[in-house]
Amino acid sequence: MGAVNRSGKQDIIERDIYSLISAGDGIKARDIGRRLGLERSVINHYLYSSPYMHELCYRDSDYLWHALIRQGHPHTGLGDFCGYYGSVSEFMELGGEEWLLQMKDGCRRIGRNLNDARGLFHSFSDTRETMRALFADLAQMGLDEALSWETAFELRINRSRMIRIYADVLVITAKYVFSLEFKMKDSIDPQELAQAAKYTEYLEVLFGKDYDVVPVLVLTRADELYRYEELEGTTAELPVCSGNMLFNVFDEYLGFLTD
Repeated sequence: MGAVNRSGKQDIIERDIYSLISAGDGIKARDIGRRLGLERSVINHYLYSSPYMHELCYRDSDYLWHALIRQGHPHTGLGDFCGYYGSVSEFMELGGEEWLLQMKDGCRRIGRNLNDARGLFHSFSDTRETMRALFADLAQMGLDEALSWETAFELRINRSRMIRIYADVLVITAKYVFSLEFKMKDSIDPQELAQAAKYTEYLEVLFGKDYDVVPVLVLTRADELYRYEELEGTTAELPVCSGNMLFNVFDEYLGFLTD
């Protein structure tokens, strides 16, 4: 199985601190330090300097730290940063017009530019149809667990511009977060390949150590395409597929065809 191999790792301490904050209903700095075996000064450095703390955490009047997006299933608060968020079953129940209305409303709420001059709404619908085909294939395989997976379209986290995560689609399974970058193209652009992998390390912190993040570039005008491509200047690889081969990416990681 191919994988993205990154030379620079997101700070493990930052990830562990965020996991503790986002997994509960409030925690004090001294308790974070005690549970991680770290000095209070180290914890305070992260709490007041980390981009994640600035973007996604806050301290209340009782000196308890809270996260705007919770870790756990479902990821409470994630929908506040998305054009559309819901379970796969909820997504599949929506008609095209109803889904697009919800998507537009959500995009306005999160400050997503809805200028349609370059066919933005068509790209939304194109992405929706690809995802519906994927989930229909999974249902045909009898993969009932997929109905409880979470889907997030147009994730935007850039409240103070310290962290910028612009993800087209996330599919959150029991163990994986598939981060799908969609392009209505049939050829691979190295810059778009890099864009697909750009937010991986941030997402690893956001979702925590219980999840592996799998970035994928999806070319919806290609046909029968599925291979791994190396990122320029690195040894990292990530999957590139056409819309009609997205099913195979999920099978490679989840292995439902071999069960």
